[in-house]
Amino acid sequence: MNVCDALKKRAGVDTRPCVNIQQTRSVWATIVGRPRAGRQTRPYGIATVGEERRRPPPPLAFTPRACYTRPDLKINRRPMTKKTDRAVGLFSGGLDSILALRLVADQGLPVTALHMRLPFSDDDGVEGLEALARDLGADEFLLYRPGEEFCRMLAHPRHGYGKNANPCLDCKLLLLKRAGALMAELGAAFVFTGEVLGERPMSQRRRALDLLERESGLKGRLLRPLSAKLFPPTNPESDGIVDRKLLKDFRGRGRKPQMALAARLGITGYPSPAGGCLLTEQVFGRRVFELLEREGCTVDGLRLLAHGRHFRLPGGSKLALGRDSDDNDALVRAAATGDLLLDARVSSPVGVLRHPTGEVPPEDLALAAALVAGYAKPREEPAVPVHVVRLTATGEEFSPEIEAAPADRFDPALRRLMV
Repeated sequence: MNVCDALKKRAGVDTRPCVNIQQTRSVWATIVGRPRAGRQTRPYGIATVGEERRRPPPPLAFTPRACYTRPDLKINRRPMTKKTDRAVGLFSGGLDSILALRLVADQGLPVTALHMRLPFSDDDGVEGLEALARDLGADEFLLYRPGEEFCRMLAHPRHGYGKNANPCLDCKLLLLKRAGALMAELGAAFVFTGEVLGERPMSQRRRALDLLERESGLKGRLLRPLSAKLFPPTNPESDGIVDRKLLKDFRGRGRKPQMALAARLGITGYPSPAGGCLLTEQVFGRRVFELLEREGCTVDGLRLLAHGRHFRLPGGSKLALGRDSDDNDALVRAAATGDLLLDARVSSPVGVLRHPTGEVPPEDLALAAALVAGYAKPREEPAVPVHVVRLTATGEEFSPEIEAAPADRFDPALRRLMV
């Protein structure tokens, strides 16, 4: 029995078999009340002469619940996730990382913000960054300060340097690998960054971003919320952990889209876009390459580079002189065990003197004392007493004062010693 025969039997009409599809359609129209081809269409439920009025469909068995919205209450559209849905975010404190953290946290995900400080950076402002990350929705803030692993990377970057001493790709890989290890420790689902496609000429090109995802071991688990719609969906998007519709498609070096998004989210007071870290600067890059050539890369060596004037003395010693009181304080904090601190006391720069072997030659010590006296406030005395202190593991060792004639800071021979 075909469909037509079954319909006829059910409706109690002529049970002769249908010859073709047209007859089947005609029988179906007779049973359900739909017009056949060529007949005038009538409104639903309106009967003609000789036809029985069709009853309207029964009402719904339930009434849809009304949805209420409070404009004064911010509600995450997605319910809070499980612990395995935690996200680890790279957080520098710049506008891009601020927006990325906010976009992920607004989806109800617990976020661990990971901030990195390089060896030549101090810890100023870390507490403020932690407070900012928590205000944006992070429930955990961790500080990562790389040591010898950063020195090895800086001395031999696999992907080379940028314009100066900036191995951007290798540095980002170092940070992403640390974030990946942290993701495994916390049982998190993915890592996210504030990268924007095309914003940086070296590290945020499409090929560079694909390389970072591949070599960091985060294939499919590295989310870039500000440019996510320009890339294939990642695992957290495919698994429903992150709503892709709430992510962005920013690209290019302009910051107007980010600023507009910050205004919509009510984020103000963010720092102005910067050009990059100290490694991208010409003077600092020159100091880094000089350190690699003369001493090799060490954490103590990098800490000293960011402050003061630097001289490479004839005996191979390195002298750093503070420019102001803040520089002096920073140099004292950056000094390591075995270094010599030189000071003419009144209106004087602090000098940090060190030698790769740990023993400063006498001629370098005398020249360093003269430079400290020369950069101190001008005095009428032909000789200035310079105090010398050696830093040891147990404290400070004071050496006899050195009577030094102030050096001429504009002497071309001395200017050539500057790094």
